[in-house]
Amino acid sequence: MVGRIPVMNVMPLVDLGRQPAKATVGEPFPVTATVFREGHDALAAEVVLIDPTGTRRAPVRMHLPSPEPNEYLAWVTPDVEGAWTFEVHAWSDPLATWQHDAGIKIPAGVDVELMFTEGRLLFERVLAELPPEETKAREVLEGAVLAASDTGRPAGARLAALQDPELDAVLLAHPLRELLTVEGPYPAYADRERALFGSWYEFFPRSEGATKDPVTGKITSGTFRTAVTGLDRARAMGFDVVYLPPIHPIGEVNRKGPNNTLTPGPDDPGSPWAIGSKDGGHDAIHPDLGTMADFDAFVAHARSLGLEVALDLALQAAPDHPWVTEHPEFFTTRADGSIAYAENPPKKYQDIYPINFDNDPTGICREVLRVVKLWMSHGVRIFRVDNPHTKPVAFWEWLLKEVRRTDPDVLFLAEAFTKPAMMRGLGAVGFHQSYTYFTWRTAKWEIEDYLRELSRETDHLMRPNFFVNTPDILHAYLQYGGPAAFKVRAALAATSSPTWGVYSGYELFEHVAVKPGSEEYLDTEKFQVRVRDWEGAEAEGRTLAPYLSMLNRVRREHRSLQLLRNLTVHSSDDENVLVYAKQAVVGDPDSDTVIVVVNLDPHATRETTVHIDLPALGMDWGERYVVHDEVTGADWSWGQHNYVRLDPHHEPAHVLTVRRGA
Repeated sequence: MVGRIPVMNVMPLVDLGRQPAKATVGEPFPVTATVFREGHDALAAEVVLIDPTGTRRAPVRMHLPSPEPNEYLAWVTPDVEGAWTFEVHAWSDPLATWQHDAGIKIPAGVDVELMFTEGRLLFERVLAELPPEETKAREVLEGAVLAASDTGRPAGARLAALQDPELDAVLLAHPLRELLTVEGPYPAYADRERALFGSWYEFFPRSEGATKDPVTGKITSGTFRTAVTGLDRARAMGFDVVYLPPIHPIGEVNRKGPNNTLTPGPDDPGSPWAIGSKDGGHDAIHPDLGTMADFDAFVAHARSLGLEVALDLALQAAPDHPWVTEHPEFFTTRADGSIAYAENPPKKYQDIYPINFDNDPTGICREVLRVVKLWMSHGVRIFRVDNPHTKPVAFWEWLLKEVRRTDPDVLFLAEAFTKPAMMRGLGAVGFHQSYTYFTWRTAKWEIEDYLRELSRETDHLMRPNFFVNTPDILHAYLQYGGPAAFKVRAALAATSSPTWGVYSGYELFEHVAVKPGSEEYLDTEKFQVRVRDWEGAEAEGRTLAPYLSMLNRVRREHRSLQLLRNLTVHSSDDENVLVYAKQAVVGDPDSDTVIVVVNLDPHATRETTVHIDLPALGMDWGERYVVHDEVTGADWSWGQHNYVRLDPHHEPAHVLTVRRGA
């Protein structure tokens, strides 16, 4: 039912309020509502946050930032983890109505004493409701009452006293709420900071410390003991999360060979996503990698470096997984009696059986929760979920709520490159982060549109994780763009999204596809162990590691780059030069402000003029300010229109810190 003061179109609202909107501790999020009333009397609105203990926080006044006359906005910030709610309060504002009318009538000589009398009565009402400790506010209000009552002074002087900014501030802080309407409460859930901000590094443990005999060519796989080198490398580059593909036993039946062939050799290791063999399933570790004690030591070493370990959760099975014999009801049996293997036509995955969640949903739920909790007990607090869009959304809603109920710090990343509705639905039911279409957004216009969408339109549903590459995705831009392309994509991902990721080998500029038109790597690590010469690449300067380190350092130093909902797109005269800015406090130029300018053309130098929407950053048109380039260390004086020259073979991007008054 509509309230006395209508409050409509409240956001953020997920699934009509059945699911909580996404929030993060310390991250401001916008609350908007359409608020209006009949007639011409003034109204006001505010947001009240209610914390997980049920305590109401101080209200935050809403304002009108947009051309739409009734679209109210306030930014609010949860400061502890847990289930929050918020309400929108709207009311008739007699003080604002009087201020407006008095400013017109009294100078015009209309109802002068009547207006002063009505003002005095309103001030007295505020005084009567004022807490005793508000001595300064009481003094200001008593002065206003005297001014309104002093018929011996000229009307203009009395009105001027009642238009004093100090009185305005008191009235704003102590409003008179008439015809109060409350809409809500609406749910929001505040996760820990890592749900929003982090730098991910992916590597295969079996490739870390792997060696190749120079005579026989035989490869010896790495183990969890040798894979600590990957942890050390990730930490040296400033990453926060190390993500491991599946570490479980790999099936032998229908095992794939190099480059996804069906003819593996006796020493080919197979795909880690073909989970399960005689050595165990999802609750076991591949014996070549070591023991559970070795894994525990690996996680402990990561923790000592300040790293979190994210583990792959791939709900599928190899034909020789223990589930196939112990729980055949978990799978789909075809008309000929065989179990259906996975397909994504024209691709076929003969080494993988997908799970049928409709055959035994209770049993599957119980088993998956057992597996997840097992790895949680071994220090895993982040899961990267493989292909969640191929499983029922209702299953994920149940699983994520079960985990959150006992362990709210555990995070889940959805690897779902699929239809927008499914991606958003997975975020809505609880996935903390989501892979996105970033990898395929390369043109200026589509990047601009996508950044606006993720930061302002779907931010309450899903948080992006911008991976520049994955074992499955080697975009043509990287295949043919040369080293500059790798810099461009890293700079974009690291500065536009609070969470980004890199699959190992990116820093070595690995760019060769298995065939033209394919996004698969040649000799993809999914099907074989890769031996990389990290030390040789570093000694010869054939590594992007210093650049990645710089980006992660800048991200740590600038609060604006750690937030999602604070991005504004600016413009340039070149279709290949992208410009955007991020602020720690939206619209506050004195808060941490970073402007990013990127040449998207990895082959040619671009010279152009960029145009900064200064009012969008809280600055005046014509204002001058200093920008400091975090990449090169250079300083420039900037304004609204600024010349840039970006040579992709030198530095394709400016990451500029704004310094006002410098």
